[in-house]
Amino acid sequence: MLNFFRQQSGSIKNDLLSGLTVALALVPEAIAFAFVAGVSPLIGLYSAFFVGLITALAGGRPGMISGATGAMAVVVVGLVSEYGIEYLFPAVILCGLLQMAAGVGRLGKLIRMVPHPVMLGFVNGLAIVIGLAQLGSFKTLSESGQLVYLTGAPLAWMLGLVGLTMGIIWLLPRLTRAVPASLVAILLVTFIAFGVNRVAGPVNGGHMVATVGDMLQINTQAAAMNPHGGHGVSYAVDTDSEIEPDPQTPVAEANASMSGSLPVPFFLQYSLPPLTWETLQIIFPFALILCGVGLIESLMTMTLIDEITETRGKGNRECLGQGLANVVCGLFGGMGGCAMIGQSLINVNSGGRGRLSGASAAVLLLLFVLFLAPLIEQISMAALVGLMFMVVVGTFEWASLKMFQRMPKSDVLVMLLVAGYTVFMHDLATAVILGVIVSALVFAWKHATHLFTDIKYNEFGSKIYQLHGPLFFASVSSFKEMFDVANDPEDVVIDFYYTRVYDQSGLEAINALAEKYEGQGKRLHLTHLSPECRQLLDKAGDLVEVNLSEDPQYHVATDRLG
Repeated sequence: MLNFFRQQSGSIKNDLLSGLTVALALVPEAIAFAFVAGVSPLIGLYSAFFVGLITALAGGRPGMISGATGAMAVVVVGLVSEYGIEYLFPAVILCGLLQMAAGVGRLGKLIRMVPHPVMLGFVNGLAIVIGLAQLGSFKTLSESGQLVYLTGAPLAWMLGLVGLTMGIIWLLPRLTRAVPASLVAILLVTFIAFGVNRVAGPVNGGHMVATVGDMLQINTQAAAMNPHGGHGVSYAVDTDSEIEPDPQTPVAEANASMSGSLPVPFFLQYSLPPLTWETLQIIFPFALILCGVGLIESLMTMTLIDEITETRGKGNRECLGQGLANVVCGLFGGMGGCAMIGQSLINVNSGGRGRLSGASAAVLLLLFVLFLAPLIEQISMAALVGLMFMVVVGTFEWASLKMFQRMPKSDVLVMLLVAGYTVFMHDLATAVILGVIVSALVFAWKHATHLFTDIKYNEFGSKIYQLHGPLFFASVSSFKEMFDVANDPEDVVIDFYYTRVYDQSGLEAINALAEKYEGQGKRLHLTHLSPECRQLLDKAGDLVEVNLSEDPQYHVATDRLG
């Protein structure tokens, strides 16, 4: 990734200015993801506030931004569509409780199991998805309610201002770092767009250069004119995808303004679902999926920010922070959320390093909703799109394109698989899981061929099989083929000095081999077993019955299997 993400130092000023930049960019995507979920735009904005504030204060990664995301929205939409919005908030609360349980269970460390090729595929696929998601901002609403691409002067102005935004973000840091280049670009391009719109006048009921208010209006009108779906209305400028709602998605409330009041607990606004076992059966599957998606995206984002800032976050604390945020978010009528990769990169690029950056972004977002909605709705979408295009440039791992010839083919396959699944299926969490599974299978396949044996005889005529390599489920077949039970002498020794037993499949293979030798009236001894292997054999009890030859030397002395 480009080094401009690293070239900032943390300070209160940088955190506050970066928080303002992030807050401005949070507005359109929170609204867009609320439409994807089929809920009011204010629910998306409130969700971004609660999740962003609590994770900034209690999470495990300072400088990381959380809020309402598309990955959570596509799960939420099924629940809202089928059972109603009153089931959404208990599901989000339950999701938060499950995430907190994962933190207490110290499951955050599982992110260390993600291989580097999966990470490369993740960030590259993500960069492509963020870039494709910006295409929605080049669309407008036709008279028939269809979303169509801009043409003529509106398209020319949009492209020109997007390019200007990218140029400012790229060049300004070379002149001064007194203020974040992203914030300067947003304000300057918005000022230019405001002047262009004043001179040009209304264009097809909107502005020559689209604003956040236009985006909100387009989403609302598209939802009203297409109550049964059929047209994607997402103008997402951050992470997951340009998502088209389900044909059965409920229409969000027809509110073409982001102005609102202080959030209140959901049970004061909506009817409570019945507190029964049937309700739990309905919300638990959705809560479990939300929990998994949220944690995977958050922990992957944390790993990415760790790499960029050359610091290390705390995975288990992040699980607790995300869980607490979703509990509070659900309590106050939010749709839930998780870490936002695009916004986090904006924050890091703008100099945000501390918890103050995320907290200030959340608080400023709420202030926008309460007091400054008319002004915020005038922000140019061209500035936000240009900002996200720079995130794309900084996110993509360009060095990976040069690594194809040097990387093992299996790693290249995993990287392309994860990137492709992310781009075409719009599911970052599943892409990571799939990549880890494929990497694990490749690893098992390779190491299954590493088991072999040297055969020797001692002075007593005993035949010694000295094993080399791991004995586990994938190498069991090779293990069984190494022994000549029928022709071996009466005393046989298997020397584990250069190997170890990893799982129950290996234990069962030893047991089956022992039974074969016993059936032939021959003795089988196991020597040089590591303490962990002996412990596994002891735990197996009657499942494994072999003659363990005592030996004072053991090859491995760690507790990895314990």
